[in-house]
Amino acid sequence: MVKHSPQRSLDFELIDEINRLKKSKNAVILAHNYQKAEIFEVADFIGDSLKLSVEANKTDADLIVFCGVQFMAESAAIMNPDKKVILPALDAGCQMSDMITAEALRAEKTRLKKIYPDLQVVCYVNTTAEVKAESDICCTSSNAVKVVESLDSDNILFVPDKNLARYVERKIQGAKNIIPWEGYCPIHERITAEYVLKAKEMHPKAEVIAHPECRTEILDLADTVCSTGGMVEKAVTESEASEFIIITECGMTGRLMRSAPGKKFYTVCNICFDMQKTDLSVVKEALEKEQFVVEVPENIRLKALKALDRMMEVS
Repeated sequence: MVKHSPQRSLDFELIDEINRLKKSKNAVILAHNYQKAEIFEVADFIGDSLKLSVEANKTDADLIVFCGVQFMAESAAIMNPDKKVILPALDAGCQMSDMITAEALRAEKTRLKKIYPDLQVVCYVNTTAEVKAESDICCTSSNAVKVVESLDSDNILFVPDKNLARYVERKIQGAKNIIPWEGYCPIHERITAEYVLKAKEMHPKAEVIAHPECRTEILDLADTVCSTGGMVEKAVTESEASEFIIITECGMTGRLMRSAPGKKFYTVCNICFDMQKTDLSVVKEALEKEQFVVEVPENIRLKALKALDRMMEVS
């Protein structure tokens, strides 16, 4: 079913209280693009996970409130060791991130390096700190192609998203041997071509924008394939179209309606319930109690930071 993102009434007293707490705690609130629209009202920065951690690093805040999921807060902690990082919803995880462990990655690297001595590991940022620490370089959905092309190895183990790996493989046209990990985002994986074709039939004038975590058959039906940041910063704003079918987590339409209020957005509605666990009341409690603190052991943090820094150099 394709529909507009719902609008909710706002609790302005709660918003005012959060802003007061934020000021008194010298805190910065980061909100991922998939968060509920109400969270955007108190956010200092809205964007994709890595961009948010970078923006936080530029501030003099003492406290980072990351409205997202576990691996995002970990990335913020890796990149901001002098700041306290809290995740308002402690149980906000990521099913894709859960599909790979550091132990499993170490075992697969050992096996593959016997076959491909030049093997390097490219790790999507949607992973734990421990997995990042076992990788040669990180990537995002927007720079994955550039990261892979930058490596001097011909053989790349790409973890954990098989769909993003296949997207990269098509883009580089066989220039390297991409070995995908068999992970995926369930939200994007269950979107079918049938759903997209039905959406196009219902909204024939709408452009289709898809996230590269989608399956290849979905990307083939899209007018544009890009990250959530690319949707906000380029795909929608630079297009002359007035209607769009957004193929990603359906909360993204709320983000796009905020940045381009004169345009219409439809979505094949798949909800990431982990992303939806954060609401204004949870943020308020997190600020009051400074909970839940996300910490990364220093030995792991430094290794993970190296993989992130290497990516930043490429980007």
